[in-house]
Amino acid sequence: MRSARPCAIARGVSPRRPLIVAIDTPDPARAAQLARAVAPHCGVVKLGLEFFLANGPEGVRAVTQATGGALPIFLDLKLHDIPNTVAGAVAAVLPLVPGMLTLHAAGGAAMIAAARRAAEAAGTARPMLLAVTVLTSLDATALAATGVPDAPAAQALRLGRLAVEAGADGLVCSAHEAAALRAALGSGAALVVPGIRAAGYGTDDQARTMTARQALAAGADWIVVGRPITQAADPAAAAATLAAEAEAQR
Repeated sequence: MRSARPCAIARGVSPRRPLIVAIDTPDPARAAQLARAVAPHCGVVKLGLEFFLANGPEGVRAVTQATGGALPIFLDLKLHDIPNTVAGAVAAVLPLVPGMLTLHAAGGAAMIAAARRAAEAAGTARPMLLAVTVLTSLDATALAATGVPDAPAAQALRLGRLAVEAGADGLVCSAHEAAALRAALGSGAALVVPGIRAAGYGTDDQARTMTARQALAAGADWIVVGRPITQAADPAAAAATLAAEAEAQR
């Protein structure tokens, strides 16, 4: 069992509550219902591109209100464009006061640095900027098809170093790369790991998965769980089970 290490904390986002529940639905009423159900068991609620495009800023505010503002919101928008455009996008979401915000590390150092400068305008309410390394849906074959000959682990390490040096607070990475990234980057970079599946649960469209216990032991600070919770017959009970497993690893 390891204690929670110091790392970038934004708006009450704490690794002491390592479960992030991904509420990826375009239905705002369903999103609010799920947020209320899982709120007692997780530290952060994640809203992704599907939800944001369907509902916009008002949808984010509605989910925030559904939990009484008790949970930080993780806006998983994976921003990726020229530096000026990404900086503008970051500035545009700051009024929503997200606790976490993602951008693609593959956008390059200048893009990440521009995002960090834009985020600084929020002062103490600045979101934690997380750079996505290699999507968990990509294995070595899929990565090679995009023109990257290296294995996912090598690419994740390359992009992870670049992103943190450019100003990202941490990374979104597969659990399979977490240990190597932690060893290379030390305790200063937060690691958020999706692709978490309970033992015996299918992988869906995720190519590189682990259990919550394995991911946290490998060096993750937070784990992201979506369908195993949101598609469960009792989402609150499923969240409670995964939260207990995750917090026992602390």
